[in-house]
Amino acid sequence: MVESSHSSFSSLRAYLRALAQTPTRLKRRAGSVSTSFDEMSRARARSGPNMLKTLRWYDLVGFGIGGMVGAGVFVTTGRASRLYAGPAVVVSYAIAGLCAVLSAFCYTEFAVDMPVAGGAFSYLRVTFGEFAAFLTGANLVMDYVMSNAAVARGFTAYLGTAIGVSTAKWRITVAGLPKGFNEIDVVAVLVVLLITLIICYSTRESSMVNMVLTALHILFIVFLIVVGFWKGEWRNFSEPADPEKPSGFFPNGASGVFNGAAMVYLSYIGYDAVSTMAEEVRNPVKDIPIGVSGSVAIVTVLYCLMAASMSKLLPYDMIDEEAPFSAAFRGKSDGWRCVSNVIGVGASFGILTSLLVAMLGQARYMCVIGRSRVVPAWFARVHPMTSTPVNASAFLGIFTALIALFTDLNVLLNLVSIGTLFVFYMVANAVIYRRYIVVGTTNPWPTLSFLCSFTFTSIMFTLIWQFAPPGKPKAVMLGASALIAVAMLQIFNCMVPQARKPEFWGVPLMPWIPSISIFLNIFLLGSLDGPSYVRFGFFSALAVLVYVFYSVHASFDAEGEGSLSLKNGEIHMEPTQECKDNSVKV
Repeated sequence: MVESSHSSFSSLRAYLRALAQTPTRLKRRAGSVSTSFDEMSRARARSGPNMLKTLRWYDLVGFGIGGMVGAGVFVTTGRASRLYAGPAVVVSYAIAGLCAVLSAFCYTEFAVDMPVAGGAFSYLRVTFGEFAAFLTGANLVMDYVMSNAAVARGFTAYLGTAIGVSTAKWRITVAGLPKGFNEIDVVAVLVVLLITLIICYSTRESSMVNMVLTALHILFIVFLIVVGFWKGEWRNFSEPADPEKPSGFFPNGASGVFNGAAMVYLSYIGYDAVSTMAEEVRNPVKDIPIGVSGSVAIVTVLYCLMAASMSKLLPYDMIDEEAPFSAAFRGKSDGWRCVSNVIGVGASFGILTSLLVAMLGQARYMCVIGRSRVVPAWFARVHPMTSTPVNASAFLGIFTALIALFTDLNVLLNLVSIGTLFVFYMVANAVIYRRYIVVGTTNPWPTLSFLCSFTFTSIMFTLIWQFAPPGKPKAVMLGASALIAVAMLQIFNCMVPQARKPEFWGVPLMPWIPSISIFLNIFLLGSLDGPSYVRFGFFSALAVLVYVFYSVHASFDAEGEGSLSLKNGEIHMEPTQECKDNSVKV
């Protein structure tokens, strides 16, 4: 963006004058909402050339499967089974899959109504305003970058397992650097840079690469499932190796199953990146619902079968927490030891697909954040030759590679941390808000009161579940909290009418499904560890500082120049017919 003489960044004096006006500008811009029309026309035009509409439903299914079936499942299954669910980890995966479908429904309604590359950032910008969108979008991009760096380093480890070479031989140790930053991983850097080149070149070619890698990965998973059922024993579903340990299919009862579901749910995270492809989909009304929901359904079946094969191979109290599948065959001497190496190859393909999809998603998030002017508009540019957001892709790719080079990020289990669950929670709230409120014509307080009260009740249920000692009082408090939540939901459903209906595709059973999604995401947030909250707090504080010292002034300048014409609480009424025409074209 070319800075005018009125720009807040044209000189030091201008910037200091802008800082002095920060409270006024925050009041004006922080709650300013966009519209679907603006996101699909004027905001998109700020990127220059359009992204090509080359993707179909099967491309989205491939991206969804590739984004979800990464290395995480090879780790989470062991921990969830050994520590919590036992053989009932199969049920844990089914419950987690249901949770993922509910969240996916919320994403789908927005993506069909507003097929843009911004994903959750755009959805929150048209409901809760600029600041809420920036805070969640910044956390999401940072989570993507950090987890992608960790996953890239994980590729080195699994590749070493596949070919029988120690990870230490792939990395260069620098004695002068502190521990945790002293192992140089050149392989991880090369993988990130190669994927960056692919996603910069073409989205269509990226989809083809993803399809090939995902197909190979699924073949390895099917092989693993078949071998597990073939070599395993049915008695392992009910008999532990140690007779003193709890027995049966549900050794730790319902609490073990739900705690296991909270842990394995992180293996499903990745479908949200599919929503960022909406701008490049030929027929969003048909392709997006099939792509998002279909990929989650397929992955749920694969995960349940993997968990069942693992439970059949070994008693739950003998399963290795860190590498359950490869460890199950490592000690075999009857010709099956090589399966451990095969698992390493399969996990390597899974890492590549999840990395490819995540890097596609992070670039499109950054591109649309650039369109909103809260980060430099340079990130929003789409290259005329490749029709891809080259600037955002290259910048984030190089940033990810630099982190992967030095930093040993031990976050493979939590591939996407608390920030992403927080975004899922916000999107579920946004779906309800958008259905029941039209700014300027609908009283927002009944809906806002319900969302706040329901969130508070869900938090109380989660705290009781996590910290109350076992016994009858805990069961009574949990039952009371659940009853209050259901009553609150039913009263809201009966008393508050919906202000708008989706034209093409909407979340069924409104407001029940998004409300259940709100509850489940809060419940899963309560299962995360302390460091995740520290990381989220740090990133959030950093995002607030960036918004206060840069973003609010950049968007204020853009509004003054006419690039952003929305004010707090206003809605454009003049482009209504144009919006309808655009919908017909879709």
